[in-house]
Amino acid sequence: MTVKVGDKVPSAKLKQMSAEGPKDISTDELFGGKKVALFALPGAFTPTCSAKHLPGFIEKAEELKKKGVEVIACVSVNDAFVMDAWGKAQGAGAKVMMLADGNGDFTRAMGLEMDGTAHGMGKRSQRYSMIVDKGVIKQLNVEQPRAFEVSSADYMLKQL
Repeated sequence: MTVKVGDKVPSAKLKQMSAEGPKDISTDELFGGKKVALFALPGAFTPTCSAKHLPGFIEKAEELKKKGVEVIACVSVNDAFVMDAWGKAQGAGAKVMMLADGNGDFTRAMGLEMDGTAHGMGKRSQRYSMIVDKGVIKQLNVEQPRAFEVSSADYMLKQL
């Protein structure tokens, strides 16, 4: 079952690269007590994700923060090494937190898994964005397959 506006974000562990290597970050830690703009996508280094989705949030980071967003996070069903390398290649720096959902646990808990096996990608995340305030989903923008419209940084800015 897919989460909906008004739901608490499910508890799960994600991975984030640190100087010592991959470290766990719980969704309770990520979303607790703050306003977070999170976007999820099918895969690092994939065409739409690399050309539009991540770059849009990097470009609009300051505007999002001016509207009260404290953390901008990107999640994909990739490992922490890939997410770290992709963030560096895209120039995410401190603007966007790059988070790995390597086993898809968070994605499944959200009810937003997609089957990309026909394209050799296995089980991945649907493309979506959400605004979470103190652990509660305030906006949830799930894309139709192969679309990129409602999960962009520009769309999110209009919601804030």
